[in-house]
Amino acid sequence: MKLPVIKHLTQFIEDNDQDYIIETIEVLENLTEVPSLKDEELDVIGELISNMYGALEVQKLIKEGATQKEALNGFMKRVLGSIDK
Repeated sequence: MKLPVIKHLTQFIEDNDQDYIIETIEVLENLTEVPSLKDEELDVIGELISNMYGALEVQKLIKEGATQKEALNGFMKRVLGSIDK
C-alpha cells in the first residue's frame, strides 16, 4: 500500500463519490480472473485494489470525525501492526 496513492484516492472520493471506487474495484477483481495474466500484472492489479480498499477505509474514518491526517496515520498504523504480527 502506498500512502500517497491512498491520500489521492481519498481526495477523489471527497470530490466525487465512493461508488466510482467500489465499481472500479469490482472491475479489477473481475479482471484478475483472466487466465493469461502474468504474475507481475496480477501483483499490480492487487496493489491497486488494496490501495482502493485503503482509501475507502480512510474515507470511513473521516466520516466518523477524524481529520484526513489522523485517518491516514491511524489506517497505516493498523496496516503496519497487522504486518508485524
